[in-house]
Amino acid sequence: MIYIMQLIYIKEGQEEIFHQFEDIVLPLIPNYNGKLLLRVRPGEGAYIECGIEKPYEIHLVSFAADEDILNYNNDATRKKFLHLKEQSIKAAMLVKGNAF
Repeated sequence: MIYIMQLIYIKEGQEEIFHQFEDIVLPLIPNYNGKLLLRVRPGEGAYIECGIEKPYEIHLVSFAADEDILNYNNDATRKKFLHLKEQSIKAAMLVKGNAF
């Protein structure tokens, strides 16, 4: 099992566009042996300590194999709406790992 955590930073005023993108692509994850394990939009009080810019959302997703991740990334529907992602996301930090 492969785990991916993503910290997502949104361009100011583009939250609704980001939500449109997420509404389309997140339901595709199970088609590729994946699970959305966690989707958090932390409020200001959620931070105990923070040495980086605070993300708009945090996602934790699991996939059975690297090939499943590639197939999800290449999904035709997902690709069709990447312009929404590009319009709304300022930056994203991706952390990939395995459970131990």
